[in-house]
Amino acid sequence: MNDARIVEAILFASDAPLSPGEIARADEVLDEDRVEAALAVLRAEYDDSGRAFELREVADGVQLMTRPEFAPYLERFDTVPRSSRLSGPALEALAIVAYRQPISRIEVEYVRGVNSTGVIRTLLDRELIEAVGRGEGVGRPVLYGTTSKFMEHFGFPSMEHLPRPEELPVILRDRTPLEDTADPPGGDGDEGSGETDALSAEEAVAAVLAHAEGRPESGE
Repeated sequence: MNDARIVEAILFASDAPLSPGEIARADEVLDEDRVEAALAVLRAEYDDSGRAFELREVADGVQLMTRPEFAPYLERFDTVPRSSRLSGPALEALAIVAYRQPISRIEVEYVRGVNSTGVIRTLLDRELIEAVGRGEGVGRPVLYGTTSKFMEHFGFPSMEHLPRPEELPVILRDRTPLEDTADPPGGDGDEGSGETDALSAEEAVAAVLAHAEGRPESGE
């Protein structure tokens, strides 16, 4: 059987990115080098023939995906799966976690200027963030970081493909440790940010999506 056809069949059937090593498990004659060669053949074949789909590097793997320019046509059909949308506040919190991880909930609230318990729970439920450890402060707060599903959702090959620090709002790239605070900032809501240190949802969303052209906007 042709290596390229085997790899194509596996990627076509998979709903998640696969690494060359994972693909190679499909047959004892395959190894990572042969899979890489097959992927190169498929990329060239799809590009040369103008196919509506392509191979994209996502979350340290490869996935067969429809080309972004065809998204407007797909949106007309309810039978085509759509990415689950996140709210603006959830995107705002997600951007902060992505750039300042590992980070605690109280630190996210300090940046946003508003209680973030609800949006943190939403991001955990969607498996876009996860607990990665505990801080050294009072009560040893849980620290959060992004998951591989975060990279899949936004189409990032790896965390290195997020916008560079110099492209970000100062509040995101500032790694100065948070001073101890007696109370979390803001009120009980998740729908807004403070007027001084808080990052706007528009800036956060732009930062996260800057290198994810053609992906659907995330929101609830």
